[in-house]
Formats: sequence, structure tokens, C-alpha cells
Amino acid sequence: MNRSLTIALVSVLAISTMACQRTTYTRSYVSPLPATPTQPIAGQSLAPIDQGQPGAGQGEIVSQPLDGSANSQLASASATQPSPGTVDRTDLLGGWNVSSGADSCKLFMTLTTWSGGYRANTRGCSNENLSRIAAWDLNGSQVVLKDAAGGNVATLNGAGGQFNGATTSGEGISFAR
Repeated sequence: MNRSLTIALVSVLAISTMACQRTTYTRSYVSPLPATPTQPIAGQSLAPIDQGQPGAGQGEIVSQPLDGSANSQLASASATQPSPGTVDRTDLLGGWNVSSGADSCKLFMTLTTWSGGYRANTRGCSNENLSRIAAWDLNGSQVVLKDAAGGNVATLNGAGGQFNGATTSGEGISFAR
């Protein structure tokens, strides 16, 4: 009786599945939009960089006005970037390679607020100091790494892609991109 019940159940299921199938199938595509007319783009070749110009090839942008006048404008790329030694919070966001002693692992810093600063975490750290990192803060150009309770774990100085310092236990610590 159990077998006949199973066969009946499978038959009812198969018939109901076939009844749900669409008997007609039509494709309804949306017609493509017509192309938008555009004006041809005018182009000309660029003049080579004059190595005699001040700042050419030295991190500065040299541009000439479109009206063809002889005056040129110099815009220093370094004027928009912070000077060496200054660090902004956004400079520290993302993943870093952190090392202390013989241990090296990953450090991730975000702008999510956390006790005494912003959220941070480490992955793959066997060093006790590195695995305790849960937050970070920026005091001037000094980066302070903290534990979950807000206590200092390490203090580092640097700029750009390299920071060096010491943990509260005196061990050297550094992180870099």
C-alpha cells in the first residue's frame, strides 16, 4: 500500500507540473532605440613636451591656453597633495600589512566610529598585540592603535604608505600598503 501511495503522489505531482507549463510561448522583444546623431570629434596631435620648460616632467602640469596666446599656466600637483608628515583620516582607510616582531598579518581600518576612535581589525595575526587591535585614532600625524576597551596597543608615526612605531609593551610595529 505504501508503494501505491508513492506512485499516486508522484503521478499527481507530475500532472500538476505539466499543467503549470505555458502552452504558448511568444517572444516579445523591445525594439531598439534609434541612434542619436552626434557631431564628429575634431582632433589634432599634441606637441611634444618641451624639456626646457620649468617644471616639465617634474610632477607639475604644464598647460597652454586654448586661444593660442604665449602665456602658459603652471599648476603644481604638489599643491593639492598634503605635505610630507601630514596624514588625513581618509589616507588610512583600507587594508594594510602590519608586522610586529616575527609576526606579519593584515590590518583593516574603517571610518565606523568605535570607542575612542574608529573601527579596525586584524586577520591572521598570532602576535597578541596585533590580534587585540580593534580601533584606531589619529592625533595630528600620529596613528594610535587601540584594543576593544579603548586602551592603547601601539603608537605609530609616518606618512604616505609607511608607518613605524612601538607597542605599549615596547615591541617595534609597522604597517605599510
